[in-house]
Amino acid sequence: MHRPSTISLRRSLYEEADAIVQTEFERDLALDEIARRVASSRRQLQRAFAEVGRTTFRDRLTNVRMDRAAEMLARPDLTVREVARRVGYRQPAQFAKAFRRRHAVSPSTYRDRARVIHGPAEHLSHAA
Repeated sequence: MHRPSTISLRRSLYEEADAIVQTEFERDLALDEIARRVASSRRQLQRAFAEVGRTTFRDRLTNVRMDRAAEMLARPDLTVREVARRVGYRQPAQFAKAFRRRHAVSPSTYRDRARVIHGPAEHLSHAA
């Protein structure tokens, strides 16, 4: 078991790093860069993601990107290629593979289902 100060430090590191991931997910983020920005070592940040977040940095970044992509795909004004670019993927095929892994359907199928569920009226209100 860790000391309370260690637990508190790791929670703080995780929260700071996750805030960066949440706001800068479209960038080509690297664990070393995030560690520098939160004044931590790479290994300490890896431990924080594992123990506090119950994940890895890369998995957290991918999950944030795929969740944001799902939100964007519900909008009719963005192509799948544009959504891929906006969440940090240069290759639409890599994006589609990651999206399928997270949401169990392709981006285009997800978009089609979102349109059926929300209908065209809601899409218009989001575009405004």
